[in-house]
Amino acid sequence: MDATDVVVVGAGPTGLMLACELALGGVAVRVLEERASTPNITRAFAVHARTLELLDARGMAEDLIPRGVAVYEVAPPGGKPMDLRELPGRYAMLLIVPQSGTEQVLAGRAGELGVPVVRGAEVVGLTEDDDGVTVECSGGDAIRAKYVVGCDGAHSTIRSLVGIDFVGKQYETHILLADVALTRAPSDTLTGVTNERGVVLMIPFGDGWFRAIAWDRLREQAPLTEPVTLDEIRDSFMRVAGEDYGMTEMRWSSRFLSERRQARHYRSGRVFIAGDAAHVHSPLGGQGMNTGIGDAMNLGWKLAATVNGSAPHDLLDSYEAERHPVGAMVLRTTDAFNQVVLGRSRLQRIARTVVIGTLTRVPKTRRLMREFLSGIGIAYARKRGDNPLVGRRMPDVEFGGRRVYELLRAGKFVLITASPVDAGRADIVHVVGDHPELPEAVLVRPDSYVAWAADRTPSATEVVAALDNWIHQK
Repeated sequence: MDATDVVVVGAGPTGLMLACELALGGVAVRVLEERASTPNITRAFAVHARTLELLDARGMAEDLIPRGVAVYEVAPPGGKPMDLRELPGRYAMLLIVPQSGTEQVLAGRAGELGVPVVRGAEVVGLTEDDDGVTVECSGGDAIRAKYVVGCDGAHSTIRSLVGIDFVGKQYETHILLADVALTRAPSDTLTGVTNERGVVLMIPFGDGWFRAIAWDRLREQAPLTEPVTLDEIRDSFMRVAGEDYGMTEMRWSSRFLSERRQARHYRSGRVFIAGDAAHVHSPLGGQGMNTGIGDAMNLGWKLAATVNGSAPHDLLDSYEAERHPVGAMVLRTTDAFNQVVLGRSRLQRIARTVVIGTLTRVPKTRRLMREFLSGIGIAYARKRGDNPLVGRRMPDVEFGGRRVYELLRAGKFVLITASPVDAGRADIVHVVGDHPELPEAVLVRPDSYVAWAADRTPSATEVVAALDNWIHQK
């Protein structure tokens, strides 16, 4: 029987990101993918500012950006455009890039790190005991691992095999998706129309193709098995927007029924789930892939530290404790937005024009909406008495010509102190310097969130205690 430290099931963005994190941490990992080949499907297309920061922390953001189109303003239906350039950080924008482009960057890094991706490997069974997990594949092959992570999508086999409930509902509205070529491309990067007839969006991929999305009241109950034709997507745009932008060719299409579901737990013993296997929701806001990559960054370094013996098994409990509330928040927010944007009632139409319009004109709510949409505002709980920076994203400040997110690329904790401190730890990257945005000492987790901070320069003993207390969850 083959053996490895961790088996990751699913070679989408979440699975590939997780595999890279594990390999960076020195863990033997194998990715199993049911698809025999890489499909030419552009499912997700929005990469938000916080996700770009996470990729930057591993040196991949600059590889991805040339593959997409940068968007600096977004406008909710009926609302005032929000300027993403007001976001903090290096990547104050929304990057429109086909999911295939994101997967290619992640797959390239996985290859550099020596991660084997086994395609055509369908998981059909899973057995767990005190020492590990045995994964069975169709054809009779079996792999023994210490841990298994299911990143295998909304219909996750791994989630089903371990019996984790997937709680929620289906939306009634069918959505039309198509990748089309245009002869009259819209002048705005993101183009959308919302009215009583439905909602349409046109999004450029930067390669001459556009993603056309339509919620058409007349076609919202068409059978899911009915193929989407070029005429249908063209007719929907004409009906809702009065313009089809000269659609001349279609390379892919789908009739999509979105869901609002979340796994009751993200862990069952030695088995974890992440990405769409843990949460699915309305596509409004483009949060799905971004939330999955956040899951992978959170779990990856913790699982690597546990496998390597530098952290206790209990550290893994913090994955669900931190990421389940994030998934729940995304579901609540996108569900509310979905009800307002796609609602049929007169009250919902009023909400669309009045409530959203008001919210996007109030500075505080505009800022909160930007931070939610971009992921910049995601934060984890801190304990009583902790510095207010704890649990929040680390600002990308610079010390001695090197940015913090460059210092994170080894996948280690980063310690920033105003004065020299000899912590004597190989698992810490230490930089000396002060910055007006920061307290005297900051300890940054490998996933770029702040683990600990102090308003005075600590002793070496205090630094070690802060690191050990976090890892041991004291």
